[in-house]
Amino acid sequence: MRPVDAKSIHILTGILGANDRQAEHNREHLGRHGILAINLMSSPGSGKTSLLEQTIDAVGGRFRIAVIEGDLETENDAERIRAKGVPAVQITTGQTCHLDAVMVHDALHTLNLDAIDVLLIENVGNLVCPASFDLGQHANVALLSVTEGDDKPAKYPTMFRAADLVVFSKIDLLDVLDDFSPAKAEGHVRALANPAEILRTSARRPETLAPWIAWLERRLVDRRAARR
Repeated sequence: MRPVDAKSIHILTGILGANDRQAEHNREHLGRHGILAINLMSSPGSGKTSLLEQTIDAVGGRFRIAVIEGDLETENDAERIRAKGVPAVQITTGQTCHLDAVMVHDALHTLNLDAIDVLLIENVGNLVCPASFDLGQHANVALLSVTEGDDKPAKYPTMFRAADLVVFSKIDLLDVLDDFSPAKAEGHVRALANPAEILRTSARRPETLAPWIAWLERRLVDRRAARR
């Protein structure tokens, strides 16, 4: 592997700096409309889209949701969200393994921001790149499926260190799995000096979503209070 030299570091710093400036613009834009934006990150297949579908059902009319979907190809996930009657913008990134602030900025201009309370951004399935790019969100949520292994926070520390909330998903499968310890997974998160709340959810058990919905509602109240 080619070593990282000063030129490479300079280019990377420039890319991240430009992204951060666009992200701050996105945050200001969202703030003017009183929108709470959440960056949802995880590996592929952890249940992000299923969580969003169940969230839409659970919320009812308590607040208005819109979704930005990030994938390398297809509109499959956006179509699932639209089928729930919620606006969804699909961003296809091609070979890029994460969303960036410019992509999100362009997507925002296709949405009616006056009709949104909570914007849920489903990032590209990847445990590495998404955590390094600010999108203009107000909070990061990291999903960890119980099928992935309880050591993932230790193996991929950047994402779990950056999380404002960690969600263990597909917990219904704990009934048939004996190689995932929620206690060990939480221990790895705490070893990163991250005090974030940790929730356990299952899209197959809607009653498990109540703490997640309550967390969203609290963050929305805080976001609205910050506008005053």
